[in-house]
Amino acid sequence: MYRPRMPKRMRFMIWRPLATAAAAALMAAFLVPTTAQAGPRESTPVYSYDNAVREAVWVDTGLDLDRDGKHDRVAVDIVRPREAAAQGRKVPVIMDASPYYSCCGRGNESQKKTYDADGEVVQMPLFYDNYFVPRGYAFVGVDLAGTNRSDGCVDVGGRSDILSAKAVVDWLNGRGKAYTTRTGATKAKATWTNGRTGMIGKSWDGTIANGVAATGVEGLKTIVPISAISSWYDYYFQQGAPLYDSGPDWLSDYVDSPDARAKCAAVQQMLVDDAPRTGDWTPLWTERDYVKDARKVKASVFLIHGMQDLNVRMKHVGQWWDALAKNGVERKIWLSQTGHVDPFDFRRADWVKTLHRWFDHELLGYDNGIDREPTADIERHPDQWVTSQAWPPRGTDTTTLRPAKGTEAGVGTLGLNKGKGTETFTDDPQHSETDWAAHIDRATPDKAGFVTKPLTRDLRLSGSSEVTVTATPSTSTAHLSAVLVDLGPDTIRDYAASGEGISTLTDRTCWGASTSGDSACFKETKAKTADVDYTVVSRGWADLGNYASDRKGVPLTPGKAYTITLDLAATDHVVPAGHRLALIVAGTDKDLIDPPSTKPTLTLDLSRTKARVPLVGGAPAFARATAGTPTATPEAKRLDGVTSAPRPAHRIPEGGQ
Repeated sequence: MYRPRMPKRMRFMIWRPLATAAAAALMAAFLVPTTAQAGPRESTPVYSYDNAVREAVWVDTGLDLDRDGKHDRVAVDIVRPREAAAQGRKVPVIMDASPYYSCCGRGNESQKKTYDADGEVVQMPLFYDNYFVPRGYAFVGVDLAGTNRSDGCVDVGGRSDILSAKAVVDWLNGRGKAYTTRTGATKAKATWTNGRTGMIGKSWDGTIANGVAATGVEGLKTIVPISAISSWYDYYFQQGAPLYDSGPDWLSDYVDSPDARAKCAAVQQMLVDDAPRTGDWTPLWTERDYVKDARKVKASVFLIHGMQDLNVRMKHVGQWWDALAKNGVERKIWLSQTGHVDPFDFRRADWVKTLHRWFDHELLGYDNGIDREPTADIERHPDQWVTSQAWPPRGTDTTTLRPAKGTEAGVGTLGLNKGKGTETFTDDPQHSETDWAAHIDRATPDKAGFVTKPLTRDLRLSGSSEVTVTATPSTSTAHLSAVLVDLGPDTIRDYAASGEGISTLTDRTCWGASTSGDSACFKETKAKTADVDYTVVSRGWADLGNYASDRKGVPLTPGKAYTITLDLAATDHVVPAGHRLALIVAGTDKDLIDPPSTKPTLTLDLSRTKARVPLVGGAPAFARATAGTPTATPEAKRLDGVTSAPRPAHRIPEGGQ
């Protein structure tokens, strides 16, 4: 399992919350908007964290997935300001629904929920409650159905996962039922909240936020999905190509509570039977596709993802972002150079400040200007960030680049003019994208490579690409990989190393108030870097048997030509002057897709092969960047630092705590 870490950022001053209700009431008066003066712009820590109300309720989901004849109830642990309740002030909610609170833990330090003798939560993982409860928010940690103290079964992104979390939002808004115990009849009402809810979470947690938002539930005002899935099919397959050698049944079994393991055999079998390893689309995947329901999303979305995340890949970002854009959803995005890493672990001070402002704007209604700031923050180099007013930026145009045979043996060209002829390669499952890139300037039997001239100007790619390939296989099965590579030296976050771009230090900084059982102090981090001679920019894979349909594969006829378009993951990358842009087409990308049952030789028809790449400035920008001669032409060498693409040992979307 991955263990995401955190980079070194500015230290944050530790503050002490006011302890008395009287002092809190006095300070809270300044937080209430009035018609006589401008409203507040920032919530401040006026409530006691040590004296906060800590309670648990069990929300009725209306489901009976474990088939015990009773509605499944999910456990909801709550930390909220006591003084606000005493004053009759209703507070908004920050909510993280997770399957990991007991099995695996959350965050870089694998924190789990802990409880006192009465069953009330003592430690809530992460900093959200420590930081936001004193500022007038409630924090709610939901045990996903079938995990920790909840009833039901884990169905990996399906109705149980999503509706169990949605039921909590309904209860917070006065529409659902909850009880003070797991089996009792005493009802609990959320009279302390105004119902305005923001969901947050990394990986599976963020995926639940996406899924709940896609139900259109009233009261969910914003979501902050971090490294999150937008369609579960695309977690396990891409266009028929298997990304992992196991399915959702493995993941369910990994997080199930002992009670769920005893009761949920039928759900486990469903996750096997309805998710065939053929890669064919089934109704199970339709139920777990949130992109199709983006039109229902009413919440704003602040999305965070690592552009080198090889666990929950960037394809999830591109398709979700585009679907939300079509629906006119208010959006904000951060794209880092890391792998599967939380922003608290790579840009801590800026993250806490920005998240604070986002929740103040979306849940408290404060006019702090965050909605008028640039949409995108993009990490260009380790700890070096740029902003983009819109993302992809205005002026981005999909440009068709075409491969052609080069004048030198084994070195093809990539440009605007249509190519002709053929290139042939044989699938070698022992080689990966890094092997292909290392040998881009000479012929190898496992790939077809095409490169531009050295650029005379910077060239920015922003958004999702696609590569159309016409290939003739020698066998009845074949997998394809398409990779865009920046050829040239750079220093990047070492996303393939342990930590996926960050290293954990021993010093701690504090982000909120602490109690004896719940510290707000976390280990600091710094960027872990690698000096490289090329950088993989974007990737995509497909089973050629899915040439006629993304949803169903068929056997191939050896010797027959097939045309398929591979979706490449979204990215935002600048290929600098002096570097070259490369397109590589090959077979199995070792450790990122599983190989087919045969080792086909494939012949590409270059006149019917092309890449459609989102370039800022479009084709004219490409023409300008490839005209003339640069001052220096770097040689492409074997990758120095990032040696291979990592695959999670336990293959779970969390990828670590």
